[in-house]
Amino acid sequence: MSDELLIAHAQPAKRVSRQARVVWGSRVVTVGGDAPVRVQSMTNTDTVDAVGTAIQVKELAIAGSEMVRITVNTPEAAEAVPYIRDQLDRMGIDVPLVGDFHYNGHRLLTDYPSMAQALSKYRINPGNVGKGDKRDRQFGQMIEAAVKYDKVVRIGVNWGSLDQELLASMMDENASRAAPWDAKQVMYQALIQSALTSADVAREMGLNPDQIIISCKVSGVQDLISVYRGLARRCDYALHLGLTEAGMGTKGTVASAVALSVLLQEGIGDTIRVSLTPQPGEARTQEVVVALEILQALGLRSFNPSVTACPGCGRTTSTTFQELAKQIDDFLRAQMPVWKARYPGVETMKVAVMGCIVNGPGESKHADIGISLPGTGEAPAAPVFIDGEKAMTLRGEGIAQEFHKIVEDYIERRFGAASTV
Repeated sequence: MSDELLIAHAQPAKRVSRQARVVWGSRVVTVGGDAPVRVQSMTNTDTVDAVGTAIQVKELAIAGSEMVRITVNTPEAAEAVPYIRDQLDRMGIDVPLVGDFHYNGHRLLTDYPSMAQALSKYRINPGNVGKGDKRDRQFGQMIEAAVKYDKVVRIGVNWGSLDQELLASMMDENASRAAPWDAKQVMYQALIQSALTSADVAREMGLNPDQIIISCKVSGVQDLISVYRGLARRCDYALHLGLTEAGMGTKGTVASAVALSVLLQEGIGDTIRVSLTPQPGEARTQEVVVALEILQALGLRSFNPSVTACPGCGRTTSTTFQELAKQIDDFLRAQMPVWKARYPGVETMKVAVMGCIVNGPGESKHADIGISLPGTGEAPAAPVFIDGEKAMTLRGEGIAQEFHKIVEDYIERRFGAASTV
């Protein structure tokens, strides 16, 4: 074999960005710089329902969301925010809260100082702060609140609510070009200019550059990639990524994963949100699960032990390996909130649950612990591999239960020792 290295190991690039600090009490979530890419989510409860909102925030935080955004759209919602914060503190949930403001945020942040203080971060949409002369004044009132209470601001532009005066002006300017850009290119530039001009105004008013996070969200995959590549070239602010109105189910999951993964691989993005429309009966936490999986699949972060399982084929007419893979995956995820402190490093563990002899033994050897269940026509035996070595062979009706216990014992033996060091 040649000594020449033909294939370099792929690694996500790293963009140099400013580091913001989103704070609540003793909890500090760093964003940008050398901090890990952070996961954010948003509630869909009526914020006026303080208890219901606090419960959903808790669920999202336990699922892995490191910041949770809540709607603040009415005086009643603004009044509820301190109670939501108090409920979370009583439950021991120190996740920072982000206030989502549109149209009347200037009044709410001025009239409800306890709400302004209870939030850790404000999301301001430049397209929805007012028109004409009111725009600068009302935007200024929101920035004044952020400066007064020392809060981080996300200047979040969205193509569904882009400043129409700015867009019209840029369209007119484009029409006078000798070789006009197409309309989509003008829109891209309008999104970026809206965000960066607003950031300039905020800095002139006294907001520190490390208190600013930028987003320019669109709902098309290629549009998002194009806009963020341009945005990343033009500023060093921390960037929030998200495919807005991504949709539900498979469509929303795939579109978000594709768009965010391309940008994250290029080193673009410091926080992410997967904006899924929940399917009927589906938990709001699904958007957090998808975001965690994107970061873990790229090797950017580890959140849960991974379970490798084959897709099945004509060799695996038994569903035993499918059921066991799901049992193990569900068990590991359910235990992670407790295990984070008890078993440091367990989130990096790899488990393989395979369905036949073709790839079963090989995949099991590559995992920390793996099992190759018998496929159709194979001997009723299931070899178990631990740390790359065959440790035992399971037989009989209790294979699933036995392997489950082996996994638990392995975690205690390998990772339990780390917590005592």
